[in-house]
Amino acid sequence: MNSWKTLKSSYVYKTPFGNLRQDSCELPDGQIIEKYYVNEYADWVNAIVLTKEKKIVLVKQYRQAAQDFFLEIPAGKSEGNEAYEEAILREVREETGYTTEQKPLLLGEFYVNPATQTNKVITYLIVDAYKAFEQKLDPTEFIGVHLFDLNEMETMIASGEINQLFTVSAYYMSKIFLTK
Repeated sequence: MNSWKTLKSSYVYKTPFGNLRQDSCELPDGQIIEKYYVNEYADWVNAIVLTKEKKIVLVKQYRQAAQDFFLEIPAGKSEGNEAYEEAILREVREETGYTTEQKPLLLGEFYVNPATQTNKVITYLIVDAYKAFEQKLDPTEFIGVHLFDLNEMETMIASGEINQLFTVSAYYMSKIFLTK
């Protein structure tokens, strides 16, 4: 199997949130796709955060694209030359005020949608978290912090109360480690 060949690339637009690139591609059989659009986004990190009391820390925030509020795990992207592990610890601290003395456990690194997006999500498990700080939110962030019993997660997922894919997949990835 052969890969596609990029014949030409140009940007439709560039923003601090991501770029839209238009590629002209030649397929292995010689067909040409003149306008193939690629969304360039930065990789992001997220984490299942468990307190010492085995409560899961979730954030609730409004998401404009879906025009609704979502219960999610803390997430964000690296700043500057920050390593992914440093980024998730900072994001958790800023969004929730929680921290830990334990090293985050890497659950996985996955492409979000490799058909049209360039970014990956790097997912961690953070245990023994405790509240040590006040939230330190960006000017455009309005985030509520909520604690739930870990045992409630599957019911909340099944009922649709939690319906954000990255939160659901992170939870199920973490179960492997949490049942040991």
